[in-house]
Amino acid sequence: MRKGLGRGKWLVFGSAVALALIAVAALIYAALQRSPTLTDGVPAIRKPVGLSADPEPGPTAVDYARLDARIRLLMLQPDMVGFAIGTVEKGKVRFVRGYGEVLAGSGEAVTPDTVFRWGSVSKGVASSLVVKLAEEGRLSLDAPIASMGTTLTLPGKSAKLSIADVLSHRVGIVKNAWDDRLERGEDPKQIRRELGTLPAYCPPSTCYQYQNISFDAATEVIEGLTAQRYATVAHDRLFAPLGMTSASVDRHGLETAKSWARPHRMAREITSVNDIYYGVPAAGGVNSSIRDLVKWMRAQMGAAPAVLSPAALETLHRPRIYTPPHGRRSDMDKALKDAHYGLGWRSFTYQGHHLVGHRGFVDGYGSLMLFDPKDQSGIVMLWNSNWGRGSRLQLEFFDHLYGLPPTDWLEVPGSKLPPAPPPAGNSR
Repeated sequence: MRKGLGRGKWLVFGSAVALALIAVAALIYAALQRSPTLTDGVPAIRKPVGLSADPEPGPTAVDYARLDARIRLLMLQPDMVGFAIGTVEKGKVRFVRGYGEVLAGSGEAVTPDTVFRWGSVSKGVASSLVVKLAEEGRLSLDAPIASMGTTLTLPGKSAKLSIADVLSHRVGIVKNAWDDRLERGEDPKQIRRELGTLPAYCPPSTCYQYQNISFDAATEVIEGLTAQRYATVAHDRLFAPLGMTSASVDRHGLETAKSWARPHRMAREITSVNDIYYGVPAAGGVNSSIRDLVKWMRAQMGAAPAVLSPAALETLHRPRIYTPPHGRRSDMDKALKDAHYGLGWRSFTYQGHHLVGHRGFVDGYGSLMLFDPKDQSGIVMLWNSNWGRGSRLQLEFFDHLYGLPPTDWLEVPGSKLPPAPPPAGNSR
């Protein structure tokens, strides 16, 4: 009969096994820390990249005392309630501030942390998610949207129409097709199923006609590939990695924020939040503070390559279709030349400089982002009324930035600017 191990030998053996297990666990933990996790095969970024929206001290090209005075003049106008603004110069945050009230007559001030709705500025979130999925090999931007399991139908010879066509509004139907039905409360998926009954406006892929309902087919593509809700994917893949803690994609996210701006129509008339465009989240469902919109702009300018690679940004912002002028245009719109649309993003030329951005509107809210990717400078704005005059401050910012003569783009009572002084050395 063989003798078993003695008590002392068992202790030595047990200690060796425990040490070996600890070593294996340490190796596994280290490997997990080095590798991204997977959600249904989609890599997720584990840690925020640490983008800041805090203004940095230092010399600036823009006279912020003058810009502040212009905004205060804007806020005196009877259709303004609350307003928030942020700027970046040469990659550095320079100015982040709130003005006015979250609710007319409440006395509760708008701060840099007050949450507003983005409206159509949200489209850049959807296109960024689609491009990230394309980078990971989950889809091809040139693949037919008809192969992606969405409810979208379109008239004419649309079998080869791609997801890139959808994201650049080249679907061949009249602009804002059946937004009126959406705004009456009809199901956006059912409306998408019926878009194919409309007459073709132009051959698919050949002309620009702005859309919301067809654009939101991107929601179905993203949810189908990830097996997650669109809001969850946007949070996990973009908002959380960028440190956008106030960003959300539903009404609950807006109304549960510690400070949130209530919607107003003209003459500071209070109105209620509605769910209409939350129903098409890729087209218009995002909310956030101005701080987080600054972070989003910085990411689009290349400050977070681990989240949005340089190749992804080039794919997103590249002009793909000319957007011809239509309707009544302000002097500001006329000054923005060579207008094109990329994937969820507009582009322009202003005074020889290439600019990228988007504007947004839903009832009671407005938004704007415009930036110079080469100069790494830009401006973002959010407001809670249906009056969009504040958007004109974008060109006053760029005039400052580029050293151009001042122009009264704002055009409100008392806003006329004095003429620029003559250049040094040219006096007579």
